[in-house]
Amino acid sequence: MRILTVAAVLLVLLAPACGGEEGDLTVYSGRSEDLVEGLFEQFEEETGLKLDVRYGNSAELAATIAEEGENSPADVFFAQDAGSLGSVAAEGLLAELPPDTLEQVDERFADPEGHWVGTSGRARVVAYNTDAVSEDELPDSIWDYASPEWRGRLGVPATNASFQAMVTAMRLEAGDERTREWLEAIAANEPRIFENNVATLEAIAAGEIDAGFVNHYYLYGLLDEQPDAPVANHHLAAGDPGALVNVAGAGILRTTDRADLAQQLVDYLLGPGQEYFAAETDEYPLVAGVEPASELPPLSDLQGPDVELSAFGAELAATLEMLDSVGLTS
Repeated sequence: MRILTVAAVLLVLLAPACGGEEGDLTVYSGRSEDLVEGLFEQFEEETGLKLDVRYGNSAELAATIAEEGENSPADVFFAQDAGSLGSVAAEGLLAELPPDTLEQVDERFADPEGHWVGTSGRARVVAYNTDAVSEDELPDSIWDYASPEWRGRLGVPATNASFQAMVTAMRLEAGDERTREWLEAIAANEPRIFENNVATLEAIAAGEIDAGFVNHYYLYGLLDEQPDAPVANHHLAAGDPGALVNVAGAGILRTTDRADLAQQLVDYLLGPGQEYFAAETDEYPLVAGVEPASELPPLSDLQGPDVELSAFGAELAATLEMLDSVGLTS
C-alpha cells in the first residue's frame, strides 16, 4: 500500500464528522457527502443511532486504516470501490460478514472471503458533450481514446477511486505493459485532470472538454440541476475494461468493539438503502427485487471485462504507482 504523507493522513482524520460530535458508530466513507448524507440521516432517524462520518478519498481512507492498524477508530468502511475494500481486507483489518449478509447479492459483487459486500453497482461510461460530438463518432473501446485525435479534448478524474479501479481492470485484462502505454498516451494528449466525476461532468456540460471517463449515475445528478445540459452517456462494448461494472461496498473493521451496531448499518445499506440508491443516486441496487431507475439499461445487460472485483485490492498499490509514474496523479 502506498504510504500517505503524515499531513494527508491528518487531513483525513481531522475531516469534519457528520453532526460534529462523537457518535455511536464511526464510519469512514469514501462515498461523497453529497451522495450519501441523506442515507446516513435516514439511518439515524430510523434507528436512533448517531453516526460520526469521516469523508475522504476511498484509496486514502484505506491507507489511513492501514496506517492506524489495531488503533483505528473506524467501525465501518464504506468505500466507493471494491479495490479500496480489498486493500483493507488484505491487511487483515476487516471482519468476516455473516453468510446471510453476503448471500443477498450476486457472488460477483461480494468478497469470496466474506470480508466486504457490495451495496450498489455502477457502470463505467464515457460521458460526452452532444453539441461537440455525436455518439457514432465515439470509440467503443477505452483503448481507442488514447488516439492523438483526442488531444486536449478529454477529462480524466485521475485521483478518483473509480477511475483507478478501471485502470486496475485494464491491467488485469491486458497486462501492465499495454496499460502503461495507454496511460502514457493519455497523458501525452494533455487531458484536463479533475478531482472527481462531478467536476468532469460540469466541464463537459460547459463545453470545456468533449468527453470524460466517469460512472454512469453522475449524469443524472447533473441533469437534475441542468436539465438542458448537452451531456449524455456512451456505454462501451461488452467485455471492454472501460465497461467495468464496479460496486460501492462496506466492511466492518475487525478491531471494532461495536460489531452489532456496525452490522445494523451494513444491514440497512442492503435493506432500505437499496431503494435510496435507486431513487436518489441512480445507481444499481444489488439486492433482488429492487429495480433501478427506469432510464438505465438492465444490470444484466452490462458486461464488463472478465476480471474479479475481489482481485482489485491486491492491485491497488501498483495501480496508484503506475498513475503516479506517468504523471496523471503526481
